[in-house]
Amino acid sequence: MNTTTAKSLQAGRGLVRASQKASPSSYCRQSAISYCQKFRPLLLPQTKAGPNATPPPKPSATSRHPPSRQLTQRRFASTAAEDASLKRTALYDLHVGNGGKMVPFGGFSMPVQYSDLGVGESHKWTREKASLFDSSARVQHRLTGPGASALLEKVTPASIATLQNYHSTLSCLLHPVTGGIVDDTVITRLGPETFYVVTNAACRDKDLAYLKEQISSSPNPNDIDWQVLDNWGLVALQGPLSAAILQDALAATKATDLDSQEFFLPSLYFGQCQHAIVSVPGAEKEGPVPILISRGGYTGEDGFEISVPPHLTQAFTAYLLSNAGPDKLRLAGLGARDSLRLEAGMCLYGHDLNDETTPVEAGLSWVVGKDRRVGGGFHGDGVILRQLRPAKEGGTPPERRRVGIVVDGAPAREGSQILATTGQEEGNDAAVIGTVTSGCPSPTLGKNIAMG
Repeated sequence: MNTTTAKSLQAGRGLVRASQKASPSSYCRQSAISYCQKFRPLLLPQTKAGPNATPPPKPSATSRHPPSRQLTQRRFASTAAEDASLKRTALYDLHVGNGGKMVPFGGFSMPVQYSDLGVGESHKWTREKASLFDSSARVQHRLTGPGASALLEKVTPASIATLQNYHSTLSCLLHPVTGGIVDDTVITRLGPETFYVVTNAACRDKDLAYLKEQISSSPNPNDIDWQVLDNWGLVALQGPLSAAILQDALAATKATDLDSQEFFLPSLYFGQCQHAIVSVPGAEKEGPVPILISRGGYTGEDGFEISVPPHLTQAFTAYLLSNAGPDKLRLAGLGARDSLRLEAGMCLYGHDLNDETTPVEAGLSWVVGKDRRVGGGFHGDGVILRQLRPAKEGGTPPERRRVGIVVDGAPAREGSQILATTGQEEGNDAAVIGTVTSGCPSPTLGKNIAMG
């Protein structure tokens, strides 16, 4: 098995302590200079589409390449024998038409990269300009009713009671008793008892079963209305030019807010969202339609995640690309997404998070709201609150914790051992103190990075 070692930042300190001093956020704004090779661990096992799966969309010639570079219906070799059971998002034809290399991901056929840019080049483009990612494989939920708040306070450690309207928070769905992470999630309050919740594609079946059981075991299950927004689009516009690109696109369509006032994007801050009423060019017959714009993302850059009704997803995405133009905005795939999120220190479920890891062990203590640290009342609160308390106050701090690592030498791949390089007696083998959960070359740093 491969092993990973790194120099300690302090004499007598092990690798993990050295890693804790690295600041992943400091990676984000430098230019990309090398190719990220880690996308294969992202390619999750294929799952068959259910009997009610939506059939593939009709072919479309939408492409942002000039006629001389049209790639419509041209496929890479890896997609020629594509498993017919894989589901497709509403943007599948747009991906293929723009030279997307399609791979299995969470039961969907998704682009890992495109023909115009390599993964490292796409990473750099996102850091310097803006990229558009298809996040439609993720599962969008709507929870309403007088029991919605109580449900979310039971299954997550988030401060739901103090979450304001049109504000979002990152949180975790938790297992009862153990406090292990079922999945990470973004929760948005849209009204007093109305919530928009997004979970991961790869955890779809598990999450749906979990939520069904949690709702059915609630004191008043009929007080909760749960809708899964199947086939809705979710596109992520990320990069330093993203705000200007989106504002220009919305202005050109004369978008308004729910009060019929001109939509003003600069008033939307990180962690906030707002509905915009838009008439999408190319789909005018549909009339003005509400879309939900949330400021945030998974790259470490400024950006937005936009939830779009199924019938408008392709038209809206094509409009964003054409209105901005290829000098500012390009499509990006799973490969760039992985190196971008790893540079920003963001977790990937199934790799850095799993059912046996608590939020404290995952380095996500901050998702436990201040009020929840006093009153508890969420799954696994006994374990998690003890982990948060110092030992001198009767707590039991975790024996393991997720950290970021800058690696000397070859890239550290998932499953590699993390060894202590100091504090060992001469002649003895270095102690194994952890396992790499994600790792790749950092295009921004020009070094190899990992977490574990």
